[in-house]
Amino acid sequence: MIRVKICGITNFEDADAACAYGADALGFVFADSPRRIKPEEARRIIKALPPFVTTVGVFVNEDEREIRRVADFCDLDYLQFHGDETPEFCGNFGRKIIKAFRVSGKEDIKEIEKYSSPDFILLDAYDKNKMGGTGHTFDWHIVSSLRRENRAIILSGGLKVGNLIGALMTVKPDAVDVCSGIEKSPGKKDHAKMKDFINLAKKALIF
Repeated sequence: MIRVKICGITNFEDADAACAYGADALGFVFADSPRRIKPEEARRIIKALPPFVTTVGVFVNEDEREIRRVADFCDLDYLQFHGDETPEFCGNFGRKIIKAFRVSGKEDIKEIEKYSSPDFILLDAYDKNKMGGTGHTFDWHIVSSLRRENRAIILSGGLKVGNLIGALMTVKPDAVDVCSGIEKSPGKKDHAKMKDFINLAKKALIF
């Protein structure tokens, strides 16, 4: 079964609905973004979540000490690095790691395969003006031959109900990450779209 991460959580109402609809993980952005959340608010939401929901902190080229502080304060399960973090940096934390990569061409595959330590590899679209999530799709065929070895794949970038099945059939990821495709406005989820997306992902049978 495909696992679903709902990213860009900024309020408890959206977090609670995501959990009720069956989301496996919630992402909290601690980097410069319209969806940025203060650690104090993220901690308040996380403490109120039901058990067995995975929490993910998203960072972009952040100082190691600050990452550790926020991770401990919020009791994060995963750290997601969406910047230029090196393989050595990713291996420093003693926590589960998601390393995001911006994909624009086959040459990016070589860079991805340098990273052996992350528990998940997140694939997103390339935007020269933006380091975090783009909200745009990329050519999924580029990564269809990516060697997985012991790493699981999260597909991100412009996903929504209308293109989800095509994305799953092409990439065959272990999980999907959605944000802008289920929003009313940046940081505010459309609960009907969120429910439909999660339901579709959970029902999809991709071989």
